Amino acid sequence: MTIEQLTFLAILAGALYLFVTEKLRVDVTAMITLLALVVTGILDSKRALSGFASEPAIIVASVFVISAGLAATGITEKIGEWVSKLGGNGELQSIAVVMPIVSAMAAFTHHVMVTAMMVPILSKFARQKRLSVSRLLMPMSLAASLGTTLTLVSAPAFLLANNMIERSGAKSLGIFSVTPIGIALVLMATAYMLLMRFVLPKHMGEADDADMFRLDRYRSELVIGPQSRWATRPLAELKVAMGKDFEVVGWLRDDVLRDDLTDTSPLSRHDILIVDASPDHIASLQADRGIDLNAVARFGLLAGDGEGEGQPQLVQAVVAPGSEFIGRSTRELQFAQRNGVVIAGLWRRGAHLREQRYAEERLQEGDLLVLWGYPSRLAELASHQGILMLVPFAGEAKRRILSPVALAIMGATIFAAATELLDPPLAFLLGAVAMVASRCVGINEAYREIDVRIFVMIAGVIPLGIAMEDTGTAKLFADGLTHLVQGWPTLTILMMLFLMAGLLTQILSDAATTVLLGPIALSLAASLGLPVTPFVVVTALGAVASFLTPIGHHGNLLILRPGHYKFRDFLVIGLPLTVMIGAVASWMARWLWLEGPFLPSF
Repeated sequence: MTIEQLTFLAILAGALYLFVTEKLRVDVTAMITLLALVVTGILDSKRALSGFASEPAIIVASVFVISAGLAATGITEKIGEWVSKLGGNGELQSIAVVMPIVSAMAAFTHHVMVTAMMVPILSKFARQKRLSVSRLLMPMSLAASLGTTLTLVSAPAFLLANNMIERSGAKSLGIFSVTPIGIALVLMATAYMLLMRFVLPKHMGEADDADMFRLDRYRSELVIGPQSRWATRPLAELKVAMGKDFEVVGWLRDDVLRDDLTDTSPLSRHDILIVDASPDHIASLQADRGIDLNAVARFGLLAGDGEGEGQPQLVQAVVAPGSEFIGRSTRELQFAQRNGVVIAGLWRRGAHLREQRYAEERLQEGDLLVLWGYPSRLAELASHQGILMLVPFAGEAKRRILSPVALAIMGATIFAAATELLDPPLAFLLGAVAMVASRCVGINEAYREIDVRIFVMIAGVIPLGIAMEDTGTAKLFADGLTHLVQGWPTLTILMMLFLMAGLLTQILSDAATTVLLGPIALSLAASLGLPVTPFVVVTALGAVASFLTPIGHHGNLLILRPGHYKFRDFLVIGLPLTVMIGAVASWMARWLWLEGPFLPSF
């Protein structure tokens, strides 16, 4: 063993220690490792920094932005609603529906984001249907992780694997090259979870403290602006654009309540719609210039010009016990004139409002008001004895009107990358730019959604793989493995690589695992005189599709508390599943790239 190899192994050992113990953030560890390779002379600065301009880094950053565009336009939320609607009334149908749909969603977005979105949806669904939430969340989380095996761009591990394959001189993978394997894994895992769901603990979806105070819909009023694109369009189109939990309870034209107007009736300028809407809908109106909160349109100028006060914002305020507001309507209170703050909505727990227009409703103790105003005026109101507390508004703005645009951008991006009309990095970068340029997602929001830690980590660990190859360390390990596996069937060797990656990914990220084992897989394939692609792909699959513990995937950590799971629950379910996934993945890889028989033989 040479001095250069010993130096590399020392750097590798230090990097592994920092990655496992997390004494430093993973991106900081990656940068320290990169610098160590340069300082010791193992890599020159150009090769050490090549990761920042690499295809995996560019694609990962772009996918984060595209995912943000899908979320910001309400597409991911809409898919979640479909999942809930199609779930039926029993565990069997719910799992059979949820797993394939969630896998498809995770194929083009970040699987942790999909898991985070689905947890509250499935928790609410379980409560409504009186089902065990613990028997729905684990199948969903596993499906989200397996969805990353459906396309090349859904997991950093596959992008890194493809980068290694290209550097070896072999033909690079297409965006759907791994899709046959992914489909087989999703179908197999779905069937497995349907049979094994009884092994999971049974905890009902009980409401927690957050659910107790969750506000579903407020009473508010919307006004169609003079230049609104909604004018002359039927009400039904607005309902479709707003989505679920948006109900029109009254329609005023020329200040007269009209009973003759229906969903097919065209909207007119200055029409007022009395609605019960979710917080998201109310927040979303701030981004739509064609429709506004009626109270803000009428009294917004009385709240001050906002000069030097920052941007106006929505907040929530609770009517305090003994408040002078109790028994008086919001119209009588004249909030805008007296306090410089506009009441834009009203919510009352456990009771329907007596009046159709919330401005005429007499307030009660515990009523929650949606207030609009400038920060300085809201700060003054916070000290008012009639207000119990002032908290940020919980709604998240959705640009639902742009959802067709976001879908078209995603479709065009996938088409361009899949057909190689554009190189995948360029196609996804163009898709990310189009999401921002079309205003599907704001530029600041797009930057916030890029997980810089993952981007920097990928850029930092790519040189580690290069150094492992350049120093001959990968070949050294591969030669040892070659002697070990001499005479073994190819399928068994592939399964060994999968299980090695599956064990290592429990303590390292999928990207780090692929970078460490990928070069060894390359050298092993070369020493056996076989194509490198199946060996590297199976290694990447082991890094992303091993479910032995809850710490192996970040998505599993999100369901621990809501599902009331214990460590052993993941081991009991995950160990047999991981072995089955390894067998199917190895068999499919041999069949696709080694022209092996369709039926496996050991």
